[in-house]
Amino acid sequence: MPVIVNGVELNDADLERELPLHAEAGNPMREAVTALVLRRVLLDEAGRQGLDLSDEESAIGALLASQAPAPEADDQACRRFYQMHPERFMVGELVEADHILFQVTPDVNLDMLKAHANVVLTELLADPSRFAEVAREQSNCPSAAVGGNLGQLGRGDTVPEFEGAVFALPSGGLLPQLLQTRHGLHIVRVTRRVEGRLLPYEHVAKQIATALTTMSRDTAWRQYTKLLVGRAKISGIDLDDGEPERVFAGSAA
Repeated sequence: MPVIVNGVELNDADLERELPLHAEAGNPMREAVTALVLRRVLLDEAGRQGLDLSDEESAIGALLASQAPAPEADDQACRRFYQMHPERFMVGELVEADHILFQVTPDVNLDMLKAHANVVLTELLADPSRFAEVAREQSNCPSAAVGGNLGQLGRGDTVPEFEGAVFALPSGGLLPQLLQTRHGLHIVRVTRRVEGRLLPYEHVAKQIATALTTMSRDTAWRQYTKLLVGRAKISGIDLDDGEPERVFAGSAA
């Protein structure tokens, strides 16, 4: 079924150009079509506002700047963010971590896998000295060959959910529950910590202001785009509430 937005059918050539931009998405085709729908809605509104559409990117940028402006982050907001998230401004902080990965694949029974992983975790909580041995036997990660050892990890070296868990553990700590990430289920322990130091606010104030302003801008743009989608005549695809927000930042920014 063709996708039609305000009377204009999305064409295959546009889809072929857009699809590679969403190769990492869970459903690349749907994400690409959604991005094209949002783009069409924005261009239609830009035209209705009398903007020059000869340069489509400039037209969309001008539309968003005029219809969805966002305030600059002030010093008070920046200082509050700095105080609430000190871990983001630490340097030199490292952990040495081990893990056992139970990989989740499309054909695996997740309930059975969790049950098995929990049995293994219970045994290791009772006898942590067997961690390396069990990792070699059970882990689906290449690190199994070295007893699950991941070496030294800094902030940003792993996916956020794994980072949050390992940096919250004390040295010698074994996480008492399974950790689920996009890679699967993990049993995690930290064998050593190197404490970092907090950068002074003055060193990161500009970085924080840029990040907060960008977040504010993106929120305003997504809300405005959702409003336009709600007004548009769209057939051939049903967009859920989260899709414009999820796709918009990568497709229209």
